[in-house]
Amino acid sequence: MGDGDAVNTSGRERADTAGYAPHPYIGGRTAVLRALAAWRMRWPGAPRVVVLTGSPGSGRSRLVTGFLMLCDPEYRERLPLDDLDPATVPPDLPPPAVPSPVGRTAAQVLWTLADHFGLPAVGADDVFTGLGARTEPVTIVVPDVDTAGPVRAAHEPARLVRDVLVPLAATGTVQLLADVPRELAAELAGSLPAGQAQLIDLDDPEWADPEGLVRHAETALTPSTGAAAPPYTADPAARRALAETMARRAGGSRLTVQLAVRSLLAHPAGFDPADASQLPGSVGEALDLHARRLGADPRTLRLMLAPLAFAEGEGLPVELWGALADAVAGRDMSRDLAEGMLLTAPFVQPVETAGADEAADGPDARAAGSGADVAPGEGRTVLRLTHPWLAEEIRAGLPDARDAQTRIAMALLAAVPGQDWSRADPYLRDHLAAHTLDAGLLPQLLTDPGLFTHADPVALRAAVEAVPYDALGAPARTYLRTAPLLTRTRASAGMRAALLETAFVEDGLTPYAEVLHGLGLDLPWRTLWSVPLTGVAGVTVGALAGQGGDGTEAVGTAEGSAGVSTARPVVALLVPEGTPGSRPAGSGGGPALLVHDLLRPEYVDADPARVLTPSDEARAAGPLGLSRGSDYLRVWSRESGEVVAALISDTPFTGADLSPDGVLVVATERGVNARQITAAGAPATPAAGPTVPVQSARVPDAGASHGLEGDPS
Repeated sequence: MGDGDAVNTSGRERADTAGYAPHPYIGGRTAVLRALAAWRMRWPGAPRVVVLTGSPGSGRSRLVTGFLMLCDPEYRERLPLDDLDPATVPPDLPPPAVPSPVGRTAAQVLWTLADHFGLPAVGADDVFTGLGARTEPVTIVVPDVDTAGPVRAAHEPARLVRDVLVPLAATGTVQLLADVPRELAAELAGSLPAGQAQLIDLDDPEWADPEGLVRHAETALTPSTGAAAPPYTADPAARRALAETMARRAGGSRLTVQLAVRSLLAHPAGFDPADASQLPGSVGEALDLHARRLGADPRTLRLMLAPLAFAEGEGLPVELWGALADAVAGRDMSRDLAEGMLLTAPFVQPVETAGADEAADGPDARAAGSGADVAPGEGRTVLRLTHPWLAEEIRAGLPDARDAQTRIAMALLAAVPGQDWSRADPYLRDHLAAHTLDAGLLPQLLTDPGLFTHADPVALRAAVEAVPYDALGAPARTYLRTAPLLTRTRASAGMRAALLETAFVEDGLTPYAEVLHGLGLDLPWRTLWSVPLTGVAGVTVGALAGQGGDGTEAVGTAEGSAGVSTARPVVALLVPEGTPGSRPAGSGGGPALLVHDLLRPEYVDADPARVLTPSDEARAAGPLGLSRGSDYLRVWSRESGEVVAALISDTPFTGADLSPDGVLVVATERGVNARQITAAGAPATPAAGPTVPVQSARVPDAGASHGLEGDPS
């Protein structure tokens, strides 16, 4: 431990004999609550960082929740504070920041903190620097670290500890309490000098609370309805005796006690309270004893629950349970499920989820293309196990967990209607990647642009980043480098498809870009070409005077009536001096100009002085206008004023121009590309423009991902 005896209030006798009421939500844990209260009020000798850990099912989450009730002004009013041990009640201070990591990436947790404290951060280091620069200490509580991440097999809790909690703990102005799995707790506590951190392990005798566990069991056994109750729960003395036996058999595990009580209340027949062997000593025994009491095979119960043990996200849709149970068992499980609701009831928790609506808000999302993934509507029922450790027990008890996951992944893939991801169940669309990652099959799945478009980008990105980069194919690498844009905003499927379409053309994967145009999403543009030309400082569209599209002589100006139809549309690129193919922009050296065809992927060997640019009047007369920011571009209809296409970039725009015919040329640090705006309100595609051409030059493969960067916007 990293603090003094004044904080390590291990004298349980003092807590039990003082005559104070236990915390009404926790039912005990007085010694830990005293330590946390001392931490909260920054008592002399108290640590700045507290790491709370314990075995799965030891009650960490409940303990932190109960402590936060004491820290929240609203909840404090509902608690009998005068009846509690004063040493367990922190002073009435502003509530701490509590970023929930449930289902979130480490970066999302960090940016949640940045938003909470109003930090103008651009990168992760800016968040820690901003917190360190504050004049007053800040209090942060991070509960349930073991639930972090949208993909279980991606090991997000470890990333959260190393990338967020360790730097937070090292920030001197941060007062941190974190609920961390045991395998990561020592790493976090050991990252600080002695005296700054305290490791509280709820399984250590110093912090264990057997009497609190008895009270927990006794309360759970108390009849709460008017239904007839067996004598051993209705009679207070018998109930107390049974609670003591349960707690003793459970060996300190609150989860084991909870499952034993749920099993008993669901099916009390045949239970003898005098026979301690009928009470479980572990989570696994709770499963097996319950099955045997109901005359069922424990293996059948585990097979029925296996799909829920592998479920991702909020839980498994009830409609998929049967098919996945069949897949895991290798036989028809419909009768087992139909007759086994009482068998599974103590271990299953139904959850009502909200209706799905992935469409983004705001004009950028509307301009990006139509096609929300699923229509908004009523919620649905999903099923999950009552505790994550129960899922771990079931997975560990299978003969071959990898094979079971493979069977589940194949069954989910087969359930996609015609492999059309727009018609797939949202669970299939968003979580199939997580299942295939756990089965070792994800790289084979990452070739479908439809999946890239319709899957939840946060979950899919987390899954793809968990695959070794060398194992990814070219389409997956393109997705990986584009993923930061997809996760930046709540973009619709149309916006995701549009961004991916350009990325595929940039990487020389034009056939994949063509697939995206066949998804029925009405993309706002078609990428005509892309060149990996770096250092471009500006772009200007125009027409090449004196030469038609076929190389013949032509006469006219960029917007002149006589020559417009035959003048060759081009774009002049402002490039560094010495760029191959460029010509000086003026006398005396300096930047140069490079001419490129506007509609085709080819450079033009021509004098830049012959490029005639549209006049201001011609631009104003066009149907579209262009607005530009540092990392976004918007094309809008002059007639309606509505945005018809919106671009965002992970690198700053260095140049952009829009032709009267609606061809948008964009330069970034990565290169230059041209996009024909096709959204409503845009002019028809110029006759000289071909369909998407074959790429003239391919950019190198994208570099390896550097992790789930968040975004403060």
